[in-house]
Amino acid sequence: MTSTLFDRPLFVKRGHHIQEVASLEDVFDLLDEWPAEKRGMPYEVLVKACRLAAQGIFPLNSLRENVRRYLIKERALANIDELPLVTGRVVPRSLTS
Repeated sequence: MTSTLFDRPLFVKRGHHIQEVASLEDVFDLLDEWPAEKRGMPYEVLVKACRLAAQGIFPLNSLRENVRRYLIKERALANIDELPLVTGRVVPRSLTS
């Protein structure tokens, strides 16, 4: 069985959170959840590329690059270098004390 993991994940802006896209399955999930009003010819081409990648016909690294370009076009690619890092230890707090 061939791996469907990308060599590096992509990160997608999804409202107030960031979604990691690290595999072919993640891309299918992302495209299933993509808003209908934002779907067009580039979306359909990407769906077709995903199906071909699932069959082993389209290279996975090329699919990742196409997804990256699509997300840039849609202004949905998150730059994780700009995200604040959580440092230190989180101390659990009880609401009753």
